[in-house]
Amino acid sequence: MTDHEKRIVAYHEIGHALVAAKQTNSAPVQKITIVPRTSGALGYTMQVDEGNHYLMSREELENKIATLTGGRAAEEVVFGSVTTGASNDIEQATKLARAMVTQWGFSDKLGPLLYAEEEGEVFLGRSVAKAKHMSDETARIIDQEVKALIERNYARARQILNDNMDILHSMKDAVMKYETID
Repeated sequence: MTDHEKRIVAYHEIGHALVAAKQTNSAPVQKITIVPRTSGALGYTMQVDEGNHYLMSREELENKIATLTGGRAAEEVVFGSVTTGASNDIEQATKLARAMVTQWGFSDKLGPLLYAEEEGEVFLGRSVAKAKHMSDETARIIDQEVKALIERNYARARQILNDNMDILHSMKDAVMKYETID
């Protein structure tokens, strides 16, 4: 990585960690690193729940979405632009928000009903939806609800980072110096 890319990755990972740390009901951050891994990640932030955790509340799920979007939010607030580094975070946040709306009944507009599509056969490594048990209007509302969940928590992540900009910068300096912080 170039020095500029390393700075972006550092801010990205600190964004995740800082958003997680500034929320209640969020798993504690155990490790932050900007050392690239073989899985393609340029760095990572590891959170570990304390004890066994079998259920998650709406607040905990939304905190998780805010934390997942914290890396991209950090890039935006520091550099005024974003990179492709958040692709896996976006995927995870979208899956989580979609499950909240379609499987766990966390949408006030749609209520506690199952809206997930039935999985069909697997063809060339991809499952083909077998049946769609919803109207086009319901599918549109699901998309709106998922988008609203992510946008609301992305805005919350940006606010946390803006409110703690001094910590963001000093933590970036530490992770740039040591590359891994436990």
